[in-house]
Amino acid sequence: MKLKGGIYWGAGCGGCDVAVLDVHEKILDVAGKMDLYFWPIAMDFKYDDVRALEDGELDIVLYNGAVRNSENEEIAKLLRRKSKTLVALGACAHLGGLIGMANYHTRETILRRVYGETESTQNPDGVLPLERSTVDGNELELPRFYNTVRTLDQVVDVDYYIPGCPPVPQQILNALTAVFEGALPPKGSVIGAGTRTLCDECPRKKEEKAISEFKRPLEMIPDPEKCLLEQGLICLGPVTREGCGARCINSGVPCRGCYGPLEGVYDQGVRMISALASVIEPKEEDEIDAVLGGIVDPLRTFHRFSTPASILRRKRS
Repeated sequence: MKLKGGIYWGAGCGGCDVAVLDVHEKILDVAGKMDLYFWPIAMDFKYDDVRALEDGELDIVLYNGAVRNSENEEIAKLLRRKSKTLVALGACAHLGGLIGMANYHTRETILRRVYGETESTQNPDGVLPLERSTVDGNELELPRFYNTVRTLDQVVDVDYYIPGCPPVPQQILNALTAVFEGALPPKGSVIGAGTRTLCDECPRKKEEKAISEFKRPLEMIPDPEKCLLEQGLICLGPVTREGCGARCINSGVPCRGCYGPLEGVYDQGVRMISALASVIEPKEEDEIDAVLGGIVDPLRTFHRFSTPASILRRKRS
């Protein structure tokens, strides 16, 4: 019998849904083994269709996107109840993702910026979205916009994680194949990725690291063969899980950490700070401070994809 599956898009860009389609003709193999009962971005399904299912009727659900509002949370809990296996697909569901950088602001400052302060906004009356309003006698409802972005496992129990922004299509296919073949690892595992660091996967030449200055990619043209970190570019390869094929690095762009930390590492950003401390060439305190001062916006550099899952989680209101 075919498996019953579903895919949901929470707070995200839709790139994970595209990555599912990017398995190309292999999607036919997936379709031959699993029927999709819910995929709002690609097919016409309603929430009531899911509510009508028996609890646990879906064999597997891939949930991508962070939990940003009340609708995301409601559907996360609904899909958890209706599925045997719930998978956090992509960096936003896994760690909070780029969406999670909103946690450096409050709900009020975000709404004020978006609806009142952007350069293209004309809103002299300062009108903000209402959760409930009546138009022509009809009551309309919008989801509640939360103050804090959360990862999927901060809201519901998650069985497995497929990392990446977005995940490499082949890794998604590998994970689905493990489901079809009944070869899933223990609950809570990261599937569709490796167990080593990205540096182990990176083809660039590595020598002794002795960094005396940090630069931004826009300030230099890096050597195409040499380790980017050794050239003074912040690259999170030493603290990021392998599995992406070093796509960014092969394009001359430093790793930003979207595949998340290795097993047993609680905070990816803190681990990167520790790694940098061991490779800075100056040893005097004032010289070290000068080198570290070259790192622009450390919070968003070291926790670009992982703020909600970090020990920081959010800026205090």
